[in-house]
Amino acid sequence: MAIGRVIRREMLDDLPAHDPEAMRSRRDLRVINALMGNFTWVSRQMRSFSSRMNEGVVEIGAGEGLLCQHLRTFFPTIPLTGVDLAPRPPNLSQCIEWEQDDIFASLQRTQASALAGVMIVHHFSEEALSTMAPLLDRFRLICLCEPWRAIWPMALGQTLKPFVGSVTRHDMPASIEAGFRPGELSRFLNLHGWKIRESVDLRGSLRLVAWKE
Repeated sequence: MAIGRVIRREMLDDLPAHDPEAMRSRRDLRVINALMGNFTWVSRQMRSFSSRMNEGVVEIGAGEGLLCQHLRTFFPTIPLTGVDLAPRPPNLSQCIEWEQDDIFASLQRTQASALAGVMIVHHFSEEALSTMAPLLDRFRLICLCEPWRAIWPMALGQTLKPFVGSVTRHDMPASIEAGFRPGELSRFLNLHGWKIRESVDLRGSLRLVAWKE
């Protein structure tokens, strides 16, 4: 695996929503996120920093809206908004807002005070992330869970290959190669002046929570 970041186009990004391979890949992602404990980690961080969420939470790259639905369980009165290029998921709770738009365009007008993202930021180059940086200033809390770029997660991915579809077999190592090592994500996003807590989880994720006092 390359030491530096390598960003390759992921197959799921180019498949129609109702393509059988895309549907299989989304099922794979649900299982992988559950195995990695990503949604549980985000909700735990947000419960710890709930005072910074009063103006709402926006999830970037919301996909099927599963994280938003998960957060609704813990925060029934806080406004939640999912942002994705895909249309609103048909089974998404009506109390969750949805914006079908580019992440960067949406962040320019969002009024939320907290931002969450699971396995989305690694799609962007360092240059793109630097343009995202000033759009984050309006938030008081950021929770991101991204692929950890290391040999161990790649080895874990190999063990899953017999159990996932062809799209996931391609996209999983591509995601890891585009992931982050400790210290990179906060640097690329220019989170100067933020309090930052970063960790790696042995199930394969790099986790960052940043907050303002």
